[in-house]
Amino acid sequence: MPHPLILAIGDSLVAGYGLSAADAFPAQLERRLRVGRPAACVINAGRSGDTAADVLRRLPGALTSLAARPDLAIVQVGPNDALRQVPPSAVRASLDAVLDELGRCGVPVLLTTVAPPAILQDRIRPYLAIHDALAKQHGTAVAPFFPAGILGRPDMVLADRMHPNAAAIGLVADALAPVVERLLAQHADA
Repeated sequence: MPHPLILAIGDSLVAGYGLSAADAFPAQLERRLRVGRPAACVINAGRSGDTAADVLRRLPGALTSLAARPDLAIVQVGPNDALRQVPPSAVRASLDAVLDELGRCGVPVLLTTVAPPAILQDRIRPYLAIHDALAKQHGTAVAPFFPAGILGRPDMVLADRMHPNAAAIGLVADALAPVVERLLAQHADA
């Protein structure tokens, strides 16, 4: 069994919309982790367009498809819910159930967030506190998916002007790798 085994589940930001498999977030994170952990394995369980409810539906299958319990799950979901105006209470309930299920299975979680662009602040406002509130409730780590200075840069997106390109995802992996390392060490000691 590869050690550590990390399940990355969520939306197009995990799946790598418009990118080669080697340029998607799970593969880039895995390469960074392998510098100090040669057997690290990051499973890409992302699906473009997924909402929190979609991740909840897919989670049991994603977990049972693995040969072992993951050492960490990275959950990235929420932008599609907000863009589709899924009721915030439904988003909260689905994400709460995802965190409950991972907790029941004994899988530590890193919940990632995406800050909306200023032009969408009013539309997104009801969704902004969901991730932080649930992270606090579940004792789950939370971190921004994108490091500061990436969102809104034309040189960091694909032709659709929405999804990140390989360079942007490289910066995401650079920023999240130390967080993942810290969480793996923290939970290995527990």
